[in-house]
Amino acid sequence: MIDKAHEVGAAILIDGAQSVPHLKPDVQALDCDFYAFSGHKMCGPTGTGILYGKEAWLNKLPPYQGGGEMIKEVTFEKTTYAELPHKFEAGTPNIAGGIVLGTAIDYMNSVGFENIQQQELELLAYATERLSEIEGLRIYGNSKNKTSVVSFNIEGIHPYDIGTIIDKLGIAVRTGHHCAQPIMNFFGIPGTIRASFSFYNTKEEIDALVEGVKKAQMMLS
Repeated sequence: MIDKAHEVGAAILIDGAQSVPHLKPDVQALDCDFYAFSGHKMCGPTGTGILYGKEAWLNKLPPYQGGGEMIKEVTFEKTTYAELPHKFEAGTPNIAGGIVLGTAIDYMNSVGFENIQQQELELLAYATERLSEIEGLRIYGNSKNKTSVVSFNIEGIHPYDIGTIIDKLGIAVRTGHHCAQPIMNFFGIPGTIRASFSFYNTKEEIDALVEGVKKAQMMLS
C-alpha cells in the first residue's frame, strides 16, 4: 500500500496505536511518511504519544499552533519558524509525560518484543481454546495470524448484558462495535464482547474470564 501511494505522489500516515504494544515497527523498512501512536498503550502515561515524520515532510508542513520557542524571527511583515523539531513544540511541552513515556518504552524493549509476542500468542491460543468450550459462544475473527484479541458473542444474549455482569465480577472487557460499525452490520450483530491480552496477563485471568462468562450466561439464559 505504501509503495502504491508513493507511485502517485501520496503521503502515508500509519496509525500504529494498536500495533506498537505487540510489534516493533521499523519506519525505515516501511518507508512510511508519518507514524503515530499513543503512549498509554505502551505502558506509558495518558496524554502522551509519538509522531514520527520524514524530515522533508515536516519541513513543508506549517505549525499547528503558536507559542514560545517555535519561532525564529517575528516582525510585523513576516514570521519565520524555528528548525525542527522546535517548529512544532509551541510553549512548554508535557516534559514529565515525555520522560515517563521514554522510560516505558525502555521497559518494553528490556522485556523484548519477541518475548512479548510469544507470551501473547500463548494467551491467545489458550483463551481461544477455553472460550470455545462454552456452548453457544461464537468467536469473530479466526485468522491464523492475529494479535492477542478475542471478540465473541453468546447466542441469544446482548453483549452489553454479558459485559455488565462480568464487570461486577472484576473482569475487564470491552463491549460494543469497537469503532468498527460497518463490520458489525455485515455480521448483523449489535456488537461483540472483546477480551484483549497483553504480556502481563496470565492464564489464570483467562480462566476467570471463562468462569465469569459462564456465570453471566447462566443468569441471562
